[in-house]
Amino acid sequence: MTPRARVKTSIVVLVLIVLVLIVLVLIVAAFATYRVMDSRTYQLFGTLVDRVDTEEKVVALTLDDGPSATTPEVLQVLADADVPATFYVTGREMTERPELGRAIVESGHELGNHTETHRRMVFVGGDTVAQEIESTDTAIRAAGYDGEISFRPPYGKKLLALPRYLDSHDRTTVMWDVEPDSASSDTDEIVRIALDETRPGSIILLHVMYPSRASSLEAIPGIVDGLRAEGYRFVTVSELLGR
Repeated sequence: MTPRARVKTSIVVLVLIVLVLIVLVLIVAAFATYRVMDSRTYQLFGTLVDRVDTEEKVVALTLDDGPSATTPEVLQVLADADVPATFYVTGREMTERPELGRAIVESGHELGNHTETHRRMVFVGGDTVAQEIESTDTAIRAAGYDGEISFRPPYGKKLLALPRYLDSHDRTTVMWDVEPDSASSDTDEIVRIALDETRPGSIILLHVMYPSRASSLEAIPGIVDGLRAEGYRFVTVSELLGR
């Protein structure tokens, strides 16, 4: 091989090495972005809570999304169980069904912000984040709710603009550490998972606001009775965060 050929070969090898390194860096960056975006316990800015560190046997029951046509049934189940809940509602559904938002408030439950449209709040700008959150706050206030409005990102997704907005407005990102209906659609299994995974200070997430989630709604009495038998007391998210 001539000297010129060896030089060309070396250049090609070097270029290939650089390309491989670039690809590896991009893969690592994409993986890290996904982990941060999807983490229940970490975000880049501000405060995130997935459970409260306490030895007291208190737990918060949270219900996503709505309000929907099943809201009266949900409220009846909660009333029968004599348990408070925090509803993470969307602004669009609050605007479409204002009477159901008011019914939640009048039943003594807490409303939390789950954005206007329930879109994934990643790779969006600050103006979009502000509009999604502030319009939902307005709908929640219009329902007569005057307590603290906590925030939960749709699908638990967050990256840059959302945590930055929440941090600048001194608002906490409320996640969860128990989500039994993500693992099963069987009522008894949902109850079992909730009882097995709940710890003092846990935040339980159930999706009960639509007819397709009937098994989750049916699990509430079993979860409540089972945890109370273990000495747990149910509080709203704002009460839990205040401990």
